[in-house]
Amino acid sequence: MTKPANELTLEEAARALRAGALTVRTLWGACATAAEEKNPSLNAYLEIFDADDAAIEAAQKRIDEEGEKAPLLCGIPLALKDNILVEDKVASAASKMLECYRATYDATVVKKLRAHNALFLGRTNMDEFALGGSTEHSAFGVTRNPHDPTRVAGGTSGGSAAAVAAHLCIAALGTDTGGSVRNPASYCGVVGVKPTYGGVSRSGIIAAASSFDQVGVLAKTVADARTVLDAITGPDPLDSTTLAAPRREKTIAPRRIGVLHDALRGEGIAAEVKEAFETELTALKRAGYELVDIALPSAAPALAAYYIINFAEVSTNLARFDGIRYGLAKRGDTLLDDYLLSRSEGFGPETQRRILLGTFVLSSGYIDAYYRKAVAARSLLAQDFARAFESVDVIATPTMPAPAFAIGEKGDPLSMYLEDLFTVTANLAGIPAISVPMKTVSYEGAQLPAGMQFLAPHTAEDALFAVGAAVEKLHRA
Repeated sequence: MTKPANELTLEEAARALRAGALTVRTLWGACATAAEEKNPSLNAYLEIFDADDAAIEAAQKRIDEEGEKAPLLCGIPLALKDNILVEDKVASAASKMLECYRATYDATVVKKLRAHNALFLGRTNMDEFALGGSTEHSAFGVTRNPHDPTRVAGGTSGGSAAAVAAHLCIAALGTDTGGSVRNPASYCGVVGVKPTYGGVSRSGIIAAASSFDQVGVLAKTVADARTVLDAITGPDPLDSTTLAAPRREKTIAPRRIGVLHDALRGEGIAAEVKEAFETELTALKRAGYELVDIALPSAAPALAAYYIINFAEVSTNLARFDGIRYGLAKRGDTLLDDYLLSRSEGFGPETQRRILLGTFVLSSGYIDAYYRKAVAARSLLAQDFARAFESVDVIATPTMPAPAFAIGEKGDPLSMYLEDLFTVTANLAGIPAISVPMKTVSYEGAQLPAGMQFLAPHTAEDALFAVGAAVEKLHRA
Protein backbone atom coordinates (compact mmCIF):
# COMPACT_ATOMS: atom_id res chain seq x y z
CA MET A 1 0.00 0.00 0.00
CA THR A 2 1.26 3.46 -0.88
CA LYS A 3 -0.92 5.39 1.56
CA PRO A 4 -2.05 4.98 5.17
CA ALA A 5 -4.80 2.40 5.69
CA ASN A 6 -7.36 4.97 6.87
CA GLU A 7 -6.91 6.94 3.63
CA LEU A 8 -7.87 3.99 1.43
CA THR A 9 -11.15 3.97 -0.44
CA LEU A 10 -13.58 1.20 0.43
CA GLU A 11 -12.67 -0.72 -2.72
CA GLU A 12 -8.93 -0.37 -2.02
CA ALA A 13 -9.33 -1.48 1.59
CA ALA A 14 -11.43 -4.49 0.56
CA ARG A 15 -8.78 -5.57 -1.98
CA ALA A 16 -5.98 -5.16 0.57
CA LEU A 17 -7.89 -7.22 3.15
CA ARG A 18 -8.44 -10.05 0.68
CA ALA A 19 -4.85 -9.97 -0.55
CA GLY A 20 -3.54 -10.26 3.01
CA ALA A 21 -1.75 -6.91 2.71
CA LEU A 22 -3.94 -5.59 5.53
CA THR A 23 -5.77 -7.08 8.49
CA VAL A 24 -9.15 -5.98 9.80
CA ARG A 25 -7.59 -5.04 13.13
CA THR A 26 -4.92 -2.92 11.44
CA LEU A 27 -7.54 -1.12 9.36
CA TRP A 28 -9.68 -0.52 12.43
CA GLY A 29 -6.67 0.73 14.37
CA ALA A 30 -5.63 3.15 11.63
CA CYS A 31 -9.10 4.70 11.47
CA ALA A 32 -9.56 4.78 15.24
CA THR A 33 -6.14 6.36 15.78
CA ALA A 34 -6.81 9.05 13.17
CA ALA A 35 -10.19 9.72 14.74
CA GLU A 36 -8.73 10.05 18.24
CA GLU A 37 -5.99 12.40 16.99
CA LYS A 38 -8.05 14.68 14.76
CA ASN A 39 -11.48 14.68 16.33
CA PRO A 40 -10.66 17.19 19.10
CA SER A 41 -10.05 19.85 16.43
CA LEU A 42 -12.87 18.83 14.04
CA ASN A 43 -15.61 17.56 16.41
CA ALA A 44 -16.80 15.14 13.74
CA TYR A 45 -17.56 12.38 16.27
CA LEU A 46 -19.65 12.71 19.38
CA GLU A 47 -18.41 9.30 20.51
CA ILE A 48 -15.69 6.99 19.20
CA PHE A 49 -16.57 3.42 20.11
CA ASP A 50 -14.19 1.00 21.78
CA ALA A 51 -12.92 -1.78 19.54
CA ASP A 52 -15.39 -4.68 19.37
CA ASP A 53 -12.92 -7.57 19.42
CA ALA A 54 -15.55 -10.19 18.64
CA ALA A 55 -16.79 -8.27 15.60
CA ILE A 56 -13.24 -7.64 14.34
CA GLU A 57 -12.32 -11.30 14.69
CA ALA A 58 -15.54 -12.44 13.03
CA ALA A 59 -14.89 -10.14 10.06
CA GLN A 60 -11.31 -11.38 9.70
CA LYS A 61 -12.44 -15.00 9.90
CA ARG A 62 -15.05 -14.45 7.18
CA ILE A 63 -12.48 -12.85 4.86
CA ASP A 64 -10.01 -15.66 5.53
CA GLU A 65 -12.62 -18.34 4.83
CA GLU A 66 -14.57 -16.77 1.96
CA GLY A 67 -11.88 -14.69 0.27
CA GLU A 68 -13.26 -12.89 -2.78
CA LYS A 69 -16.77 -14.13 -1.96
CA ALA A 70 -16.85 -12.15 1.30
CA PRO A 71 -18.91 -8.93 1.10
CA LEU A 72 -16.92 -5.83 0.21
CA LEU A 73 -18.08 -4.24 3.46
CA CYS A 74 -16.68 -7.07 5.58
CA GLY A 75 -14.25 -5.55 8.10
CA ILE A 76 -14.76 -1.97 6.89
CA PRO A 77 -14.98 0.71 9.65
CA LEU A 78 -17.99 2.96 9.11
CA ALA A 79 -19.30 6.00 10.96
CA LEU A 80 -22.98 6.48 11.79
CA LYS A 81 -24.89 9.72 12.21
CA ASP A 82 -26.12 10.23 15.77
CA ASN A 83 -29.79 9.73 14.85
CA ILE A 84 -29.28 6.10 13.76
CA LEU A 85 -29.94 3.59 16.53
CA VAL A 86 -27.25 1.11 17.53
CA GLU A 87 -28.30 -1.22 20.33
CA ASP A 88 -26.91 -0.20 23.73
CA LYS A 89 -25.22 2.91 22.29
CA VAL A 90 -26.27 6.50 22.98
CA ALA A 91 -28.37 8.00 20.18
CA SER A 92 -28.85 11.64 21.13
CA ALA A 93 -29.67 13.24 17.77
CA ALA A 94 -27.14 15.84 19.00
CA SER A 95 -29.74 17.13 21.47
CA LYS A 96 -29.77 17.66 25.22
CA MET A 97 -33.24 16.12 25.07
CA LEU A 98 -31.76 12.67 24.33
CA GLU A 99 -28.27 13.13 25.76
CA CYS A 100 -28.54 10.02 27.94
CA TYR A 101 -30.82 7.87 25.75
CA ARG A 102 -29.43 4.43 24.91
CA ALA A 103 -30.97 2.58 22.01
CA THR A 104 -32.69 -0.69 22.86
CA TYR A 105 -32.44 -2.10 19.32
CA ASP A 106 -30.57 -1.71 16.04
CA ALA A 107 -31.92 0.35 13.16
CA THR A 108 -32.66 -1.80 10.12
CA VAL A 109 -29.71 -0.26 8.24
CA VAL A 110 -27.43 -1.26 11.11
CA LYS A 111 -28.77 -4.83 11.04
CA LYS A 112 -28.09 -5.01 7.30
CA LEU A 113 -24.55 -3.72 7.72
CA ARG A 114 -23.91 -6.18 10.54
CA ALA A 115 -24.95 -8.97 8.15
CA HIS A 116 -22.04 -7.86 5.93
CA ASN A 117 -19.70 -7.84 8.96
CA ALA A 118 -19.16 -4.09 8.67
CA LEU A 119 -17.71 -2.40 11.77
CA PHE A 120 -18.99 0.74 13.50
CA LEU A 121 -16.37 3.26 14.55
CA GLY A 122 -18.56 5.85 16.25
CA ARG A 123 -21.50 8.22 16.13
CA THR A 124 -21.08 11.51 14.31
CA ASN A 125 -22.14 15.05 15.06
CA MET A 126 -25.18 16.61 13.39
CA ASP A 127 -27.60 19.49 13.62
CA GLU A 128 -29.98 18.79 16.50
CA PHE A 129 -32.71 16.39 15.36
CA ALA A 130 -31.42 16.89 11.78
CA LEU A 131 -32.67 20.49 11.73
CA GLY A 132 -30.18 22.87 10.13
CA GLY A 133 -27.71 23.11 7.30
CA SER A 134 -24.29 23.53 8.89
CA THR A 135 -23.94 21.31 12.00
CA GLU A 136 -23.74 24.53 14.00
CA HIS A 137 -27.03 23.62 15.70
CA SER A 138 -25.66 20.66 17.63
CA ALA A 139 -26.01 20.80 21.41
CA PHE A 140 -22.42 19.51 21.57
CA GLY A 141 -20.57 22.03 19.46
CA VAL A 142 -20.00 22.79 15.78
CA THR A 143 -18.22 20.41 13.41
CA ARG A 144 -15.37 22.07 11.50
CA ASN A 145 -14.57 21.61 7.84
CA PRO A 146 -11.37 19.56 7.31
CA HIS A 147 -10.42 21.78 4.35
CA ASP A 148 -10.68 24.99 6.42
CA PRO A 149 -11.46 24.69 10.16
CA THR A 150 -12.86 28.22 10.23
CA ARG A 151 -15.72 27.05 8.00
CA VAL A 152 -18.71 24.77 8.53
CA ALA A 153 -18.75 21.16 7.39
CA GLY A 154 -22.35 21.49 6.23
CA GLY A 155 -25.40 19.81 7.68
CA THR A 156 -27.20 18.11 8.98
CA SER A 157 -24.83 15.18 8.39
CA GLY A 158 -21.76 17.37 8.82
CA GLY A 159 -20.01 15.02 11.23
CA SER A 160 -20.28 12.09 8.82
CA ALA A 161 -19.00 14.15 5.88
CA ALA A 162 -16.09 15.57 7.88
CA ALA A 163 -15.15 12.11 9.14
CA VAL A 164 -15.00 10.76 5.58
CA ALA A 165 -13.15 13.80 4.19
CA ALA A 166 -10.56 13.72 7.00
CA HIS A 167 -10.10 9.93 6.66
CA LEU A 168 -11.44 9.24 10.15
CA CYS A 169 -13.44 6.32 8.70
CA ILE A 170 -13.77 4.62 5.32
CA ALA A 171 -17.40 5.65 4.68
CA ALA A 172 -20.38 6.85 6.69
CA LEU A 173 -24.15 6.94 6.89
CA GLY A 174 -26.13 10.15 7.19
CA THR A 175 -29.74 11.12 6.71
CA ASP A 176 -31.08 13.47 4.06
CA THR A 177 -34.22 15.50 4.74
CA GLY A 178 -33.70 18.43 2.37
CA GLY A 179 -30.12 17.91 1.28
CA SER A 180 -28.54 16.87 4.57
CA VAL A 181 -26.23 14.33 2.91
CA ARG A 182 -25.53 16.24 -0.30
CA ASN A 183 -24.95 19.61 1.40
CA PRO A 184 -22.03 18.45 3.61
CA ALA A 185 -20.74 16.23 0.80
CA SER A 186 -20.39 19.36 -1.34
CA TYR A 187 -18.79 21.42 1.42
CA CYS A 188 -16.33 18.67 2.40
CA GLY A 189 -15.47 17.41 -1.08
CA VAL A 190 -16.84 13.86 -0.84
CA VAL A 191 -19.60 11.88 -2.56
CA GLY A 192 -23.09 11.98 -1.05
CA VAL A 193 -26.09 10.03 -2.29
CA LYS A 194 -29.75 10.26 -1.30
CA PRO A 195 -31.81 7.29 -2.53
CA THR A 196 -35.39 7.27 -3.78
CA TYR A 197 -37.85 7.82 -0.93
CA GLY A 198 -38.72 4.36 0.36
CA GLY A 199 -35.56 2.79 -1.01
CA VAL A 200 -33.99 2.44 2.45
CA SER A 201 -35.80 1.62 5.68
CA ARG A 202 -36.29 4.39 8.24
CA SER A 203 -36.92 1.95 11.08
CA GLY A 204 -34.63 2.91 13.93
CA ILE A 205 -33.97 6.41 12.59
CA ILE A 206 -34.95 9.31 14.87
CA ALA A 207 -37.50 11.16 12.77
CA ALA A 208 -37.32 14.79 11.70
CA ALA A 209 -39.73 15.19 8.75
CA SER A 210 -41.04 11.73 7.96
CA SER A 211 -42.16 12.30 4.37
CA PHE A 212 -38.69 13.62 3.43
CA ASP A 213 -36.18 11.68 5.57
CA GLN A 214 -33.99 9.07 3.89
CA VAL A 215 -30.81 7.38 5.03
CA GLY A 216 -27.99 8.24 2.64
CA VAL A 217 -24.32 7.49 2.17
CA LEU A 218 -21.16 9.61 2.36
CA ALA A 219 -18.09 8.09 0.75
CA LYS A 220 -14.78 8.86 -0.94
CA THR A 221 -15.87 7.63 -4.40
CA VAL A 222 -19.05 6.93 -6.32
CA ALA A 223 -18.28 3.21 -6.37
CA ASP A 224 -17.88 3.19 -2.58
CA ALA A 225 -21.19 5.00 -2.13
CA ARG A 226 -22.88 2.44 -4.35
CA THR A 227 -21.43 -0.46 -2.36
CA VAL A 228 -22.80 0.89 0.92
CA LEU A 229 -26.18 1.85 -0.56
CA ASP A 230 -26.59 -1.60 -2.12
CA ALA A 231 -26.08 -3.14 1.32
CA ILE A 232 -28.78 -1.09 3.06
CA THR A 233 -31.38 -0.86 0.27
CA GLY A 234 -34.50 -3.03 0.32
CA PRO A 235 -38.00 -3.48 1.72
CA ASP A 236 -38.53 -3.75 5.45
CA PRO A 237 -41.69 -4.97 7.22
CA LEU A 238 -40.87 -2.52 10.02
CA ASP A 239 -41.26 0.45 7.65
CA SER A 240 -44.43 0.51 5.59
CA THR A 241 -43.04 3.25 3.31
CA THR A 242 -40.26 1.05 1.91
CA LEU A 243 -40.61 0.01 -1.72
CA ALA A 244 -41.00 -3.61 -2.81
CA ALA A 245 -38.69 -2.88 -5.77
CA PRO A 246 -36.41 -0.05 -4.65
CA ARG A 247 -34.08 -0.21 -7.67
CA ARG A 248 -34.88 -0.64 -11.36
CA GLU A 249 -33.78 -3.96 -12.82
CA LYS A 250 -32.25 -2.13 -15.77
CA THR A 251 -31.49 1.55 -16.08
CA ILE A 252 -30.57 3.06 -19.44
CA ALA A 253 -27.09 4.54 -19.36
CA PRO A 254 -27.65 8.31 -19.15
CA ARG A 255 -26.70 10.33 -22.24
CA ARG A 256 -29.04 13.33 -22.09
CA ILE A 257 -28.43 15.73 -19.19
CA GLY A 258 -31.04 18.35 -18.39
CA VAL A 259 -29.72 21.72 -17.21
CA LEU A 260 -31.74 24.34 -15.34
CA HIS A 261 -29.93 27.40 -16.62
CA ASP A 262 -32.74 29.72 -15.46
CA ALA A 263 -32.07 28.67 -11.86
CA LEU A 264 -28.41 29.62 -12.24
CA ARG A 265 -29.30 33.22 -13.01
CA GLY A 266 -30.74 33.82 -9.54
CA GLU A 267 -29.13 35.87 -6.80
CA GLY A 268 -26.97 34.25 -4.16
CA ILE A 269 -25.15 31.83 -6.44
CA ALA A 270 -21.40 32.32 -6.27
CA ALA A 271 -19.75 33.14 -9.59
CA GLU A 272 -17.00 30.65 -8.80
CA VAL A 273 -19.54 27.84 -8.45
CA LYS A 274 -21.28 28.81 -11.70
CA GLU A 275 -17.97 28.79 -13.53
CA ALA A 276 -16.95 25.41 -12.10
CA PHE A 277 -20.36 23.96 -12.96
CA GLU A 278 -20.20 25.17 -16.56
CA THR A 279 -16.68 23.78 -16.88
CA GLU A 280 -17.91 20.35 -15.75
CA LEU A 281 -20.83 20.50 -18.20
CA THR A 282 -18.49 21.38 -21.07
CA ALA A 283 -16.26 18.43 -20.19
CA LEU A 284 -19.27 16.09 -20.10
CA LYS A 285 -20.38 17.38 -23.49
CA ARG A 286 -16.94 16.65 -24.92
CA ALA A 287 -17.21 13.15 -23.44
CA GLY A 288 -20.35 12.51 -25.50
CA TYR A 289 -23.20 13.64 -23.27
CA GLU A 290 -25.97 15.79 -24.72
CA LEU A 291 -26.92 18.88 -22.73
CA VAL A 292 -30.57 19.92 -22.86
CA ASP A 293 -32.00 23.15 -21.44
CA ILE A 294 -35.08 22.33 -19.37
CA ALA A 295 -37.47 24.19 -17.10
CA LEU A 296 -39.28 23.21 -13.92
CA PRO A 297 -42.08 25.79 -13.59
CA SER A 298 -42.98 24.63 -10.06
CA ALA A 299 -39.41 24.90 -8.77
CA ALA A 300 -39.77 28.58 -7.85
CA PRO A 301 -41.97 28.00 -4.76
CA ALA A 302 -40.25 24.69 -3.90
CA LEU A 303 -38.06 26.08 -1.11
CA ALA A 304 -41.00 27.74 0.63
CA ALA A 305 -43.16 24.64 0.23
CA TYR A 306 -40.40 22.44 1.60
CA TYR A 307 -39.93 24.47 4.75
CA ILE A 308 -43.64 24.76 5.46
CA ILE A 309 -44.03 20.98 5.28
CA ASN A 310 -40.77 20.46 7.17
CA PHE A 311 -41.89 22.71 10.03
CA ALA A 312 -45.26 20.97 10.21
CA GLU A 313 -43.80 17.47 10.34
CA VAL A 314 -41.08 18.46 12.81
CA SER A 315 -43.68 19.95 15.12
CA THR A 316 -45.66 16.70 15.00
CA ASN A 317 -42.70 14.34 15.35
CA LEU A 318 -41.09 16.17 18.25
CA ALA A 319 -44.32 16.40 20.25
CA ARG A 320 -43.39 13.03 21.76
CA PHE A 321 -40.49 14.59 23.66
CA ASP A 322 -42.51 16.01 26.53
CA GLY A 323 -40.39 15.22 29.59
CA ILE A 324 -42.78 12.50 30.70
CA ARG A 325 -42.11 9.29 28.80
CA TYR A 326 -38.39 9.47 27.99
CA GLY A 327 -35.68 11.99 27.31
CA LEU A 328 -34.80 15.02 29.41
CA ALA A 329 -37.26 15.39 32.32
CA LYS A 330 -37.35 18.64 34.29
CA ARG A 331 -39.81 19.00 37.14
CA GLY A 332 -41.71 22.14 38.12
CA ASP A 333 -44.61 22.93 40.40
CA THR A 334 -47.27 21.82 37.92
CA LEU A 335 -47.57 19.42 34.99
CA LEU A 336 -47.47 22.39 32.61
CA ASP A 337 -44.22 23.51 34.22
CA ASP A 338 -42.81 20.02 33.60
CA TYR A 339 -43.59 20.35 29.88
CA LEU A 340 -42.29 23.90 29.59
CA LEU A 341 -39.04 23.29 31.46
CA SER A 342 -38.26 20.00 29.71
CA ARG A 343 -38.87 21.30 26.20
CA SER A 344 -37.28 24.73 26.67
CA GLU A 345 -34.10 23.25 28.18
CA GLY A 346 -34.05 20.11 26.05
CA PHE A 347 -34.44 21.74 22.61
CA GLY A 348 -32.06 24.25 21.06
CA PRO A 349 -33.10 27.52 19.37
CA GLU A 350 -33.43 26.16 15.80
CA THR A 351 -35.50 23.19 16.94
CA GLN A 352 -37.77 25.44 19.00
CA ARG A 353 -38.16 27.77 16.01
CA ARG A 354 -39.31 24.95 13.75
CA ILE A 355 -41.69 23.53 16.35
CA LEU A 356 -43.32 26.94 16.79
CA LEU A 357 -43.59 27.63 13.07
CA GLY A 358 -44.87 24.10 12.43
CA THR A 359 -47.56 24.47 15.06
CA PHE A 360 -48.53 27.78 13.46
CA VAL A 361 -48.89 26.45 9.88
CA LEU A 362 -50.98 23.53 11.16
CA SER A 363 -53.29 25.69 13.26
CA SER A 364 -56.97 25.89 12.29
CA GLY A 365 -56.69 29.44 11.01
CA TYR A 366 -53.68 28.88 8.78
CA ILE A 367 -53.57 25.25 7.62
CA ASP A 368 -55.38 26.12 4.37
CA ALA A 369 -53.30 29.23 3.71
CA TYR A 370 -49.93 27.54 4.22
CA TYR A 371 -49.73 23.79 4.73
CA ARG A 372 -52.27 22.60 2.17
CA LYS A 373 -50.92 24.98 -0.46
CA ALA A 374 -47.43 23.67 0.17
CA VAL A 375 -48.63 20.09 -0.27
CA ALA A 376 -50.28 21.09 -3.57
CA ALA A 377 -47.06 22.77 -4.74
CA ARG A 378 -45.18 19.59 -3.87
CA SER A 379 -47.49 17.57 -6.09
CA LEU A 380 -47.02 19.98 -9.01
CA LEU A 381 -43.24 19.77 -8.66
CA ALA A 382 -43.34 15.97 -8.83
CA GLN A 383 -45.38 16.24 -12.04
CA ASP A 384 -42.85 18.70 -13.50
CA PHE A 385 -40.01 16.28 -12.79
CA ALA A 386 -41.93 13.42 -14.39
CA ARG A 387 -42.41 15.48 -17.56
CA ALA A 388 -38.77 16.57 -17.59
CA PHE A 389 -37.55 12.98 -17.35
CA GLU A 390 -39.48 12.13 -20.49
CA SER A 391 -36.86 14.08 -22.45
CA VAL A 392 -33.70 13.75 -20.33
CA ASP A 393 -32.08 10.94 -18.35
CA VAL A 394 -30.73 13.00 -15.46
CA ILE A 395 -30.79 16.65 -14.37
CA ALA A 396 -27.69 18.55 -13.30
CA THR A 397 -27.35 21.49 -10.91
CA PRO A 398 -24.69 22.76 -8.53
CA THR A 399 -25.22 21.02 -5.20
CA MET A 400 -24.92 24.22 -3.17
CA PRO A 401 -25.00 27.85 -4.35
CA ALA A 402 -21.58 28.55 -2.78
CA PRO A 403 -18.73 26.72 -1.02
CA ALA A 404 -18.72 26.31 2.75
CA PHE A 405 -19.34 29.52 4.66
CA ALA A 406 -17.55 30.71 7.77
CA ILE A 407 -18.72 29.46 11.16
CA GLY A 408 -21.20 31.98 12.55
CA GLU A 409 -21.69 33.76 9.21
CA LYS A 410 -25.33 32.72 8.69
CA GLY A 411 -26.83 34.17 11.83
CA ASP A 412 -30.09 34.91 10.02
CA PRO A 413 -32.13 31.67 9.73
CA LEU A 414 -33.54 32.74 6.35
CA SER A 415 -30.05 33.03 4.85
CA MET A 416 -29.36 29.49 6.04
CA TYR A 417 -32.60 28.17 4.53
CA LEU A 418 -31.77 29.76 1.15
CA GLU A 419 -28.64 27.58 0.95
CA ASP A 420 -30.95 24.60 0.25
CA LEU A 421 -32.09 26.07 -3.08
CA PHE A 422 -30.91 23.16 -5.25
CA THR A 423 -31.27 20.22 -2.86
CA VAL A 424 -34.83 20.33 -1.48
CA THR A 425 -36.51 19.53 -4.80
CA ALA A 426 -35.30 15.91 -4.72
CA ASN A 427 -36.86 15.39 -1.30
CA LEU A 428 -40.11 17.06 -2.28
CA ALA A 429 -40.43 14.77 -5.31
CA GLY A 430 -39.00 11.70 -3.57
CA ILE A 431 -36.43 11.15 -6.34
CA PRO A 432 -32.80 10.05 -5.92
CA ALA A 433 -29.91 12.50 -6.09
CA ILE A 434 -26.14 12.45 -5.81
CA SER A 435 -23.46 15.07 -5.14
CA VAL A 436 -20.02 14.48 -6.64
CA PRO A 437 -17.04 16.79 -6.15
CA MET A 438 -16.13 19.28 -8.85
CA LYS A 439 -12.60 20.62 -8.93
CA THR A 440 -11.88 22.93 -6.00
CA VAL A 441 -12.65 26.60 -6.45
CA SER A 442 -10.83 29.70 -5.24
CA TYR A 443 -13.31 31.39 -2.93
CA GLU A 444 -12.73 34.15 -0.37
CA GLY A 445 -9.01 33.53 -0.40
CA ALA A 446 -9.19 29.76 0.08
CA GLN A 447 -9.27 26.66 -2.12
CA LEU A 448 -12.55 24.96 -1.24
CA PRO A 449 -14.57 22.00 -2.53
CA ALA A 450 -17.80 22.43 -4.46
CA GLY A 451 -20.28 19.78 -5.53
CA MET A 452 -22.20 18.95 -8.70
CA GLN A 453 -25.64 17.42 -8.18
CA PHE A 454 -27.46 14.99 -10.44
CA LEU A 455 -31.12 14.00 -10.03
CA ALA A 456 -32.77 10.96 -11.64
CA PRO A 457 -36.25 9.45 -11.90
CA HIS A 458 -37.63 7.27 -9.11
CA THR A 459 -35.57 4.12 -8.48
CA ALA A 460 -33.00 5.10 -11.15
CA GLU A 461 -30.02 5.35 -8.81
CA ASP A 462 -27.93 3.42 -11.34
CA ALA A 463 -28.14 6.39 -13.70
CA LEU A 464 -26.71 8.61 -10.96
CA PHE A 465 -23.85 6.23 -10.29
CA ALA A 466 -23.05 6.07 -14.01
CA VAL A 467 -22.90 9.82 -14.56
CA GLY A 468 -21.17 10.37 -11.22
CA ALA A 469 -18.47 7.90 -12.23
CA ALA A 470 -18.14 9.75 -15.54
CA VAL A 471 -17.39 13.00 -13.68
CA GLU A 472 -14.77 11.19 -11.58
CA LYS A 473 -13.20 9.80 -14.76
CA LEU A 474 -12.96 13.30 -16.24
CA HIS A 475 -11.06 14.45 -13.15
CA ARG A 476 -8.61 11.57 -13.45
CA ALA A 477 -7.94 12.30 -17.13
